[in-house]
Amino acid sequence: MRRAVNPNHLLRCCPMRGHSSCRRCLCAAEGTVPLGPCRTIRIYIHMCLLWEQGRQITMIRGSQELSLPKTDSRGYVVRNQWSRTSRSPSTRAPSVEEPRSKNTSLKLPSSSTTSRTSSTSPSQQESLKQLSEEPSPPTPPLPSTPPMPLDSHPPTPPEPFSSSRRSTKMHENPEAWAHGIVREIRDSRDPMPQRDYPRTPPTEWKAYTQRRSTYSSQLDQDCLSELPRQHHQREEEEDEDEAYWASVKTLYEKIPSCSRPRPPKPKNAITIAVSSRALFNMVDGRKIYEEEGLEKYMEYQLNNENVILTPGPAFRFVKALQHVNARLRELYPSEQDLFDIVLMTNNHAQVGVRLINSVNHYGLLIDRFCLTGGKSPIGYLKAYLTNLYLSADSEKVQEAIQEGIASATMFDGAKDMAYCDTQLRVAFDGDAVLFSDESEHIAKEHGLDKFFQHETLFENKPLAQGPLKGFLEDLGRLQKKFYAKDERLLCPIRTYLVTARSAASSGARVLKTLRRWGLEIDEALFLAGAPKGPILVKIRPHIFFDDHMFHIEGAQKFGTITAHVPYGINQKMNN
Repeated sequence: MRRAVNPNHLLRCCPMRGHSSCRRCLCAAEGTVPLGPCRTIRIYIHMCLLWEQGRQITMIRGSQELSLPKTDSRGYVVRNQWSRTSRSPSTRAPSVEEPRSKNTSLKLPSSSTTSRTSSTSPSQQESLKQLSEEPSPPTPPLPSTPPMPLDSHPPTPPEPFSSSRRSTKMHENPEAWAHGIVREIRDSRDPMPQRDYPRTPPTEWKAYTQRRSTYSSQLDQDCLSELPRQHHQREEEEDEDEAYWASVKTLYEKIPSCSRPRPPKPKNAITIAVSSRALFNMVDGRKIYEEEGLEKYMEYQLNNENVILTPGPAFRFVKALQHVNARLRELYPSEQDLFDIVLMTNNHAQVGVRLINSVNHYGLLIDRFCLTGGKSPIGYLKAYLTNLYLSADSEKVQEAIQEGIASATMFDGAKDMAYCDTQLRVAFDGDAVLFSDESEHIAKEHGLDKFFQHETLFENKPLAQGPLKGFLEDLGRLQKKFYAKDERLLCPIRTYLVTARSAASSGARVLKTLRRWGLEIDEALFLAGAPKGPILVKIRPHIFFDDHMFHIEGAQKFGTITAHVPYGINQKMNN
């Protein structure tokens, strides 16, 4: 037989041959659960009832001598033995006030059912009593029905439960009915150990929703007693978690924001390659390298890798570049046209730990390193898409200039000079820096008079570009981004032209050349051969580019940070 499934079942399903292990059916039978037996036990009870009806019919047919009218199991007089519709006129149908006899169970002579109440008429009860007192001869069984022993006592449960016909006996004495069912089921099967459940009187049959609410209210008291304690523990854990996260939030609020912006993409950025000796002061290590060799130099750097290096000549310039990036990110959050600093050095990789510690100590946003281990880094400049290379080694700078990369040799200025932290200031010389050295050739070969005549004659002809013209274009492009946001007066970039030319004789060609290039210079200073050092002190640039060592040395005396551009005819004459 199929397994019956009931959603209200405590065990969810009840096998046909395992009712003794079914908690719901056993409790329903004993009267401890008001929900009643499951569907499987009701089918079984219905089969037992049919078997008992057949036994009674066989017993009644064997009493041929009795003149009593034949009645069925429900107390009706039967004219036709197998007809349930033909009843004696003397037997009337039960009224609404009386319990219908067809829903009652047949009373058995068994001692286990003596406490049950029958709903048959008094005359029928007397007939049955006489029948039980007088012995009856054995009657052969029906052809289609096997003989049944009269001394057997199978369980006689009530009719199966249905919404239209309910057992009246179950309602009148449900406890006796339940005890009888359980006792007969236990007698017909092997005894199995059963759990003791508290006995509660059964209530009337209820609808599904009512039974479900009743079942929910009858949960185990032990589980219910555990709920407040578990709830209290859960609340304590939640309070501890809230206190922990509140302390963590307070800690992070006190710590200043250390969010590191992502570096720009190299193809969009303005890449500034800086050597380690230009960014930091490494004079002591350089001295050990020249006097004791590479191994002693590496040993020295490893032993002092936790010692922070002091700033070098390009340090303030790099800090100013980072301030420009920060301002651009404020106005354009997704801006990629930014300065990207690359640390380019021929140091060994083991020295990189000290460089990283120093970079992080000063808060420099340098993410890309190039440590070549003694090999010249010039071959990597084009691979890094370098726009400007700054180094303390003049030979490497000269090599980069020959490769077509804007380069300059850095010289440190005065340590006590104050520099502007909110504006990048860059000063350029004109000839052989922003422009080509063609005018320098005429001045060196033919004198100043020929130079002035040449400049007046070719005033409307733009000068050829020099090595730093591209860097000035990059600065001008970033300036226009601030101008677009109405930030001209607060622009963090300011450019200067500091030249030895005379404004009256040769200054017009310089300005017209810049105009033709589409570049704007913030300040143009024509000195007509006067020293540049005193002017540069007033400007206080972060870097000053010039091709003459004479002007570089003069500016150094006043504490200006300078960068020598080894380009043009002046370099050949110095050699």
